[in-house]
Parts: sequence; structure tokens; C-alpha cells
Amino acid sequence: MLGASRRSLCAGAAARRHAAAFAVSGDAAAAAAAATTTTTAAASPANLPRSVTNREPGVSSHGGKMFFSVLAAPKLNVANNMPSLKLGESSLVGRRFESSAAAVDSSDAPPAEKFEYQAEVNRLMDLIVHSLYSNKEVFLRELVSNASDALDKLRYLSVTEADLLKDGSELYIRIQTDKDNGIITITDSGIGMTRQELVDSLGTIASSGTAKFLKTLKESQEASVDSNLIGQFGVGFYSAFLVSDKVSVSTKSPKSDKQYVWESEAESNSYTIREETDPEKLIPRGTRLTLYLKRDDKGFAHPERIQKLVKNYSQFVSFPIYTWQEKGFTKEVEVDEDPAEAKTEGDGAKTEGDGEIKKETKKKTKTIVEKYWDWELTNETQPIWLRNPREVSTEEYNEFYKKTFNEYMDPLASSHFTTEGEVEFRSILYVPATKKEDITDRKTKNIRLYVKRVFISDDFDGELFPRYLSFVKGVVDSNDLPLNVSREILQESRIVRIMRKRLVRKAFDMILGISCSENRDEYEAFWENYGKFLKLGCMEDKENHKRIAPLLRFFSSQSNEELISLDEYVESMKPEQKAIYYIAGDSLSSAKNAPFLEKLNEKGYEVLLLIDPMDEVSLQNLNSYKDKSFVDISKEDLDLGDKNEEKEKEIKQEYSQTCDWIKKRLGEKVARVDISNRLSSSPCVLVAAKFGWSANMERLMRAQSIGDTSSLDFMRSRKVFEINPDHEIIKGLNAACRSNPDDSEALKAIDILFETSMISSGFTPDNPTDLSSKIYDMMSTAMAGKWATQPQPAQISQQQPAAPSSLEAELLEAEVVEPAGADQQK
Repeated sequence: MLGASRRSLCAGAAARRHAAAFAVSGDAAAAAAAATTTTTAAASPANLPRSVTNREPGVSSHGGKMFFSVLAAPKLNVANNMPSLKLGESSLVGRRFESSAAAVDSSDAPPAEKFEYQAEVNRLMDLIVHSLYSNKEVFLRELVSNASDALDKLRYLSVTEADLLKDGSELYIRIQTDKDNGIITITDSGIGMTRQELVDSLGTIASSGTAKFLKTLKESQEASVDSNLIGQFGVGFYSAFLVSDKVSVSTKSPKSDKQYVWESEAESNSYTIREETDPEKLIPRGTRLTLYLKRDDKGFAHPERIQKLVKNYSQFVSFPIYTWQEKGFTKEVEVDEDPAEAKTEGDGAKTEGDGEIKKETKKKTKTIVEKYWDWELTNETQPIWLRNPREVSTEEYNEFYKKTFNEYMDPLASSHFTTEGEVEFRSILYVPATKKEDITDRKTKNIRLYVKRVFISDDFDGELFPRYLSFVKGVVDSNDLPLNVSREILQESRIVRIMRKRLVRKAFDMILGISCSENRDEYEAFWENYGKFLKLGCMEDKENHKRIAPLLRFFSSQSNEELISLDEYVESMKPEQKAIYYIAGDSLSSAKNAPFLEKLNEKGYEVLLLIDPMDEVSLQNLNSYKDKSFVDISKEDLDLGDKNEEKEKEIKQEYSQTCDWIKKRLGEKVARVDISNRLSSSPCVLVAAKFGWSANMERLMRAQSIGDTSSLDFMRSRKVFEINPDHEIIKGLNAACRSNPDDSEALKAIDILFETSMISSGFTPDNPTDLSSKIYDMMSTAMAGKWATQPQPAQISQQQPAAPSSLEAELLEAEVVEPAGADQQK
């Protein structure tokens, strides 16, 4: 039904168009006939909309009446009602049946017009330059690269056309500056350009002469020639407008007898080309580029700065680059004598007899520095990564490292390699002898990226090297690297990911070579400087765990304070040992004397002592090594492989009541009380839950000054209190539990035992003052009955009579002697 209505309406629409056409032409009769035909066609039973009694879904009876009233009007004056007719057509047919109407009138549609985009060239130039280049100083890199391409083209073409070098075989780039006027001149002896090439290359934005040259090489089947040309995007030249108000290009091609000058200004949308007529400005071959710097950028015209930029960006360009530098030499010159001094010396001359003795005076001189200007070779360092590694000596590698990275010490190791296949690049990597960067430095400039020997960037954030290997220094030179048109921004692509994997693999091979060296001190020095970086790699780089793990070093309970590797640990494992045991502490002494090691030391099991804050997290991320899992001996469910189920069952039955009694006393401080299988001399120990923080980790997290402290209570696991049933204190508590469980002294002993076990296990007591007072009370009780029955030395001295002095003894002795009689005295 709906399809029939559409066909009738389309037919009516066509008839109305015919009637309108007749009316416009003045044929009223034809118009009336057309209108009648329209009415008849629309009003025929086959074309009329069904009444509402048909109940056809989607067809409105109201809509049907509307169409009928418009299309089947008995008196329609077409000529006088053209506007209303057009309105009805647009409202009914043009909107609902547009496709049918278009099909009918497709032959009458006017042809489409073609327009070209219009742009303000100066605005477009500004957008291109300032969006592609974020650093102004790259203008020199781009222009030197263009000059290098011009020299490369001349060298390629001269193989078959020797006449191209008739004006001079020397290939060079010269840069001269005028700091007073702010002018930089770059001259090369390359291929130059003809007038038409000036128009095609410089007059067309993004038109690359280098790209056209490479296309020609491929078409002529000469692509096997080394075509490492740099500028293939056609916008490098316009980087000159980053710093210039005006640019002048004077060029002479060996294929042309005339020299032409191209000139343009930064804010202009046009350029001029003229023939060079000044004899002083003529050049035999090549291009001279003159930059008239902006007022704010005239600092680039200083010779020292130009030399620095060349060494940074174009140090390894294959052609010599000369810069105009001020030089000097010392020489001795005579000094004019002071007349007063000369007279004084003349008066002092002596004469003898008739003849005068003339005194020879030595002329005074002074040393001065004679200054002059001359060309100086700037890119002296050669790209040794392009040579065969077998032909490069260790001294050459070390010298290149010192010059490139401004180092004064030889590196610990170096790796020179070439990668071919899907991605081709050359690289030299170094491990510095001393650490300069801290592990917290997110961005370093240790990897210098080159594309066809032109420096691109050294500012990366993990694209070429992961952060934990940021201490590795080196150069990477690639011809396949996908860059944007500015050769400045490194894109994240599949090729970059492949390069990253291979660079990381080579870096690990280099470090592994240091660890396998016979001189153990070399790797100890490496580990002291960069051990934390490798531990960070355990946390950040899961894919390279197998390469990082053999490089890790730890102290152990049997290493006599020497670092050992995981390979050495595995080799010394007992046959029945199933896991690699470790414990973390804040110092080597505390970790080595922890009560957790008692049983393992008896069995002869070696335990890794993790005293660095990053050690524990590193091993937790590794999970295992050579199918041996890492086990923290300070956590619950420690399995030493010597379980005796019957004996354990008997002990648990004997001490089950005591464990419940202790748990009731400690309450929520512990999750449960168990019989320990790791103690031999200590009465008890406090172990952490299997999936919670260890004591060392809890201490580290408490020390964090920044972070969410609300997670501390969540991650602090409920401890398990393990007791040693063979210890006398535990036996005594077991007896107290059975005889008098409510004894205050016994309960007090449980509290002291728990809190002291916290300290020995590495935890911090919640109330140290309370623990101290309990210990003092116990000491007072123990000491009161031990020494109170013995008399003090002071009391003993008071009870015994004092010994007489020598004077008193003499007096006593004198009193004993009887007095002499009077007869005897006489």
C-alpha cells in the first residue's frame, strides 16, 4: 500500500511539473490537460490511499485526505498559483520523496565546478615552520643537511659525469658569521641549482629535490648506490625563517652558465629570482645561503655559538664543515723607551781617559697576541660506528666516548654492533665508570639519536631505552627510523619498538660480560653504582626478568659479608632444599641474627639477607628463579621439608590449651597462636601473614612522608604468634596454664613475651613505655631477693673495730713500759 502511494505521488509530481512548464510557456490548454491528468491519476482507485477501515499500519487516513485535497483539486489555476504549487511540491514531494525526484531530474542538473584551495602563503609558511620545529637552533642542522645532500648528489652524479667537477674537486661546507650585522652565510660546493630548479624546489613548499633525485636513481636502476640522503620532505629549507627576516640563495649549477639569486622575506608571500651580475659574488659551483637574522635572534651570529651547534648536530656529517673563527698567535714586539729613563741611563755612563765607553742598551720587548680570522675544521670526530668493529681498537672506542659525552674516565665496557634485517641501524653503547644520574631522574640525555649521521635528539622518555637503563650511554644511527618531516619528533611505531628490544638486549649482554669477568672488582664497582637501577628493572620490566635476575647481587647468611649472585646461591643449595629463602631487615647484623634463621642455620640452608629497601620488592616481582620460588622466612606457613605429622600432632594436642590461653590474653593483637617449626633457641617469634606486609616492608611504608596513610591499617596483616615448645619459658607457661591460668604474673609474662617478640621480629611495639615499665618491674622482683641477704661492705666495716694507727700504737706501747726508779734516774 505504501509503495503504491509513493508511485502515485511521484506520478502526480511529474505531471504537476509538466503543467507548470506549460503554464510558463503560455499554453493554458496544455496546462489544464496536464492538471486533469494529474487529478485523474491521483484519484484513481489504485492510487488513492485506503480508508481508515483498512487499518494498514504506517498509513494515516488524515494524511491520505491531505494528499487528495492538494493533488485532486477540481479548479486549479496553474498560472496564478505557481508559488503555492512550488510550496506544496517542496513540502510533500521534495522532502519525503527526494530520491525519486532526483532520479527524474538527473539529466537536467548543471555540471559541478572545480575549485582549487586558496591560501595565504605567508600564513601557511608560518604554520609549517613553527609547528614542525619547536627549537630554533635546529635551523642550522636543517641547512647543513641540505648542503650535505647537495654534495652527495654531486658525488653520485660525478661518477658518470666527470665534467661536473671541472670547477673544483673539493667538497666542503663553509659557515661564516657577521655578529655585528647579524648575518650568517652558509656556502657549499655541491651540485647547485638552475633557474628552473630554484622555482621547483624553493618556490614550491614541500617539494623536495632530494626525493626527486632518489626517485630518478630508482627509475634508472641505480638504487644500489648508497643513497643515504637526508632531506626528503622539502621543508627543511624554510626553517631558515625561524630566525631570519630575509633569506638570499645564490646558486650556480655546473649545468648552467649563469648564477641566479633567489630572495624572499619572512612576512612576504612572494619571492624574486634574478641573475647574479656582481663579479665579487660569483662562485664557481654550489650554493651560498645568506640569512639576515631577526633582531631577537642575532645571538646565533656569534662564531662560538655556530661552532657549538655544528658540533652538536652535524658533528658526523661525511663532508668537512669549516667555520670562520678568530685565532691568535703570540709574538715579541719592541717597546718604545721612555725619554726620562733614557736620559737617566745616559747620565750614568762612565768615561775613562780620552775614549768613551759606550754602554750597549738592550731594547725592551713585550709579548702580544696577534689575532686573525681563518677557517677552522669543526667536525673532526669521525663516526666510528660506521666502521667494522674488528677494525676499531679499545683506545679508539674510549677516545670517542670521552669526546662525545665529555667524560674523563674510560668506560667499564662498550658494545659495538650492527643490526640488519627488518630494521637496520648501527650503535655503540657504553657503561660509564662512575654514576652521574640519580635513579629518580626521569629524563636523561645519554642516548644520542642520529639519522644518516645527523643528530636528531637526545631527549627521550623511554622510547629507545627504559628508565632503569638510563645510565647506559651511546649513539644510535638509523636509516629506517620513521620521523616526522622535521626529523625532530620521534614517533611511536613498530620499528621503534623493535629497535628498543634489540638495544635493551645488547645492553644486558654488555653488562653480563662485566659480571662474567675474571676481575670481580669490576662488577662490584658496577653494582655499587647501578645496582638500584637493575632492581628498578625487576619492578618495571617483566619481559626482561630472565636477563635481569642473573645480574642481581645480595648478601647471604653464609657469604661472609660478600655479595653473591642467584646462580651462586642455586649451586650451593642442599639437595632437599626446594626454595630460595630470604629475609629483609634494616641492617646486615639485624637480618643475620633474626630468630627466623635458627632452624635454617641448623639445617645448613643459605638465606639471602635483603638490607636494601628495594631488595624485597625486587624479589617479590621476580617470583622465582630457575624453577625455584622465593620464600620469605618471616611469614607464616614456612615449609622446610622436614614435617613429622605424628610428632606435630602430639605437640599440638599437648599445647592446644596453652595456645588458646595465650590467644585469649592477646586478643585482637594476633590472628592465632601456633607451634613454631623455625625456632630452636628463642621462646617465640611473631610472623607476618602470608599475603601481608613483612616487618621490614611495614617499617618502610611507615617512613613514607608522602602517600595515603589510610592503606597502612589495611595492609598491616594480623600477626601469627609462634611459640617454641622446647623452650623453658614456654614449658613454664604451659604448666601455669594448667595449674593457675588466672595468675597475674603468668599473664604479665605473656604480655612481656609478646612485646619482646615484636622487637626481635622487626616490628615496633605500640606502647614502648608500657613494655619498659613491665621489664623494670620484673627486674626489680628478680633482683630484690638475690642480693638483699648479703651484708653490704659498709655494714661489715662498721661492725669490726678500726685498726689503730701507727701513732696510737706507739702511745699504747709507751704506756706498757714501767717508769724508772729515782735511783736509776740519778
